[in-house]
Amino acid sequence: MSAGRRKMLRLKKRKPRFLNLALHRKLGTVRSWRRPRGIDNKQRLKLKSRPKQPNIGYKNPEEIRGLHPSGRKPVVVHNPEELRSLAEGKEDIIVYIAHTVGERKRSLIREEAFKLGMKLAN
Repeated sequence: MSAGRRKMLRLKKRKPRFLNLALHRKLGTVRSWRRPRGIDNKQRLKLKSRPKQPNIGYKNPEEIRGLHPSGRKPVVVHNPEELRSLAEGKEDIIVYIAHTVGERKRSLIREEAFKLGMKLAN
């Protein structure tokens, strides 16, 4: 496990899970976070007994912000030449093939990444 991945997991434990407050009321309620907007909503009023709301204080440190869950830095590649230029100095990257790349060039990029020993995300 890389150092970036370990650090991300450690920081994730510190954050509360931000869930929808009305989760228990209906069967089809969305689980993911929805901002409380009601006039008398206790969570919006930030009462002590209610779940925490996301705010700027829960932001990740700059050195791990935007990293892939594996702890590697994501890089978008459009052609095999870009992939070769990335292979020279960086080990801790993960490659995404751009969505505009067609199937023929995508297969060339996949083969090149395999030869260079680079990780592909898509």
